[in-house]
Amino acid sequence: MTAPPSPSPPPHALVRDHTIYSCVMGSRAFGLATEDSDTDVRGVFLAPTPLFWRFAKPPTHVEGPADEHFSWELERFCDLALRANPNILECLHSPLPLHVDARGEELLSLRSAFLSRQVHTTFVGYADSQRRKIDADVRQYGAPRWKHAMHLLRLLTSCLDLLRTGELSVGVGDAREPLLAVKRGEVPWPEIEERLNRLVEAASLAVLTSPLPPLPDHARVEDFLIRTRRASALAHEEPR
Repeated sequence: MTAPPSPSPPPHALVRDHTIYSCVMGSRAFGLATEDSDTDVRGVFLAPTPLFWRFAKPPTHVEGPADEHFSWELERFCDLALRANPNILECLHSPLPLHVDARGEELLSLRSAFLSRQVHTTFVGYADSQRRKIDADVRQYGAPRWKHAMHLLRLLTSCLDLLRTGELSVGVGDAREPLLAVKRGEVPWPEIEERLNRLVEAASLAVLTSPLPPLPDHARVEDFLIRTRRASALAHEEPR
């Protein structure tokens, strides 16, 4: 009789043993950290190709093993990046990398391939969903959650800069203190509303003349994924 296949490695083992890229995200990457800020770690792992030959596929993402740690399997990460997911694109541009192997280096070299004018739709769309939540807080409590308002301003400013320059900058630079003033509740909500509206309007104009291409370079990213999967298949024996 054929022996049953060995069990798949647990999700945390995939992160531990097969991470190709990890970085710090959140307030520390944005330059908005304070003494009580968490350290958010995001990563990309490459599940060995033979694991995909089973009925039970590897996970597309894994929470942990540490607190505030979240990782995506490479294919899922690339798919989300090609869709201009704001969180994923910012991970690729984090100024605080923690681990980068050769495959991670190639992934980072593809940063421009993921960028396109689609960022206008996804960044502004995400901001709009967050804005509705903030508006609900204002109606119910008379004020927004100031931290959320701060990050909404940061996101829309980043989007506008990206559309105008073609480059994504994660750090807020000189805007740190004005943004932290928002977080502390020192800026009236009507003023923040006006700033948000101006940013959305400016982004709608910037996308019309943006140096970004209309669509991401899907073929270039897919070529990387195929080559990486093939190399993994050759490096790992099929599980039995």
